[in-house]
Amino acid sequence: MAKEYHPENPELAEILDSFKNSRELGTMAVKSAHEAGKVIIGSFCQYAPMEIINAPGFCNFSLCGLNYDPPVPLAETKLPANLCPLIKSSYGNVLGDYCPFAHYADLVVGETTCDGKKKMYEMLAEMKPMYVIHLPNNPDWERSLEAWRDELEKFRKELETRFNVTITDDDLRRTIKISNEERRQQARIYELGKFDPPAITGMQMRSVMSSVYYLIDKEEKVQKMTHMVDLLEEAWREGKGPYKPDEHPPRILISGAAIEGVKEKTLEIIEDLGGAIVCYEGCCGISNMRRPIDETKDPMTALAEKYLDVPCAVMSPNQRRYDQFRDTLDEWKIDGVISVTVHSCLPFGIESHTLGKICEEKGVPFMHLLTDYSPGDEGQMRTRIEAFMEMLH
Repeated sequence: MAKEYHPENPELAEILDSFKNSRELGTMAVKSAHEAGKVIIGSFCQYAPMEIINAPGFCNFSLCGLNYDPPVPLAETKLPANLCPLIKSSYGNVLGDYCPFAHYADLVVGETTCDGKKKMYEMLAEMKPMYVIHLPNNPDWERSLEAWRDELEKFRKELETRFNVTITDDDLRRTIKISNEERRQQARIYELGKFDPPAITGMQMRSVMSSVYYLIDKEEKVQKMTHMVDLLEEAWREGKGPYKPDEHPPRILISGAAIEGVKEKTLEIIEDLGGAIVCYEGCCGISNMRRPIDETKDPMTALAEKYLDVPCAVMSPNQRRYDQFRDTLDEWKIDGVISVTVHSCLPFGIESHTLGKICEEKGVPFMHLLTDYSPGDEGQMRTRIEAFMEMLH
């Protein structure tokens, strides 16, 4: 089984390695952008509309919030210890000045996806300039779309006023076009998992998808992803993919959010024990990447529709996510689902119950893992995953 894929094609190997090191490259890029006088915007979530941020030529970076030591222990001197680890890590990285992207940020954009984040942003505003976008939690367009569009328009005007720029509709159409292409290529990366056996490992899929947020040049990023997927498909056709052609590992769908901070004791173990993670489901998963922004509409309305449609667990009711979950089980021919929830993430924790019921209806084995960024439960995680994988085998 393939825990880490080392392709024979040196060009493909170089591209995969470059994605693995993109955070380090991003650190140098944000410093250079700052020195060049560019405006740098930091954000935490999919709901921060990168098209509006990029329209006047601003750089946007995803802020650090996926590591335990030192940010979490430091954050716990100010925040409750039983708070979500993502929130604590995000705050601690700014408090201790451990995150270069936050260090150079001229503005940090937050969003009201949960109560813990909202209150943390109040404290973060004592250290960095903050702007919080207020998200409606009902995905019904009739009830929420107009208010959400107004909220995005306020954000657009805030950027114009704060940085003395004008963001035109043509600017937005340009960034919408490139972001649509970016998401199309990200969807192609997930779709490599539909191959039998998969044309990419789940860990490498995750590495690429989490790394794209540190690459500034959008067009270069799209070209790089496009070429990488083309090479991965070619390697698979030649029988040189991450699995032998006659190898058929159990096909695993991963569900959840904020799992980058626990990947070593969950995702890596799954593939180490013979499973193949073929897709990810959630707000950063396949469904979101498959939804382009309508390029024929008024750009602000199209952006509001797109971002209101993100299948995050904070939405209620969230039937759209459940319908997409069912479709993904069928399309990717899933053998087992592992839902990973971090402590105190109540929306995803509660929705995991419904996902389990859907799996039961469809006869797909399901396991829910509850964990934290802190060390100490690695053995327990491995034991549970091992038992699940033995059942699938």
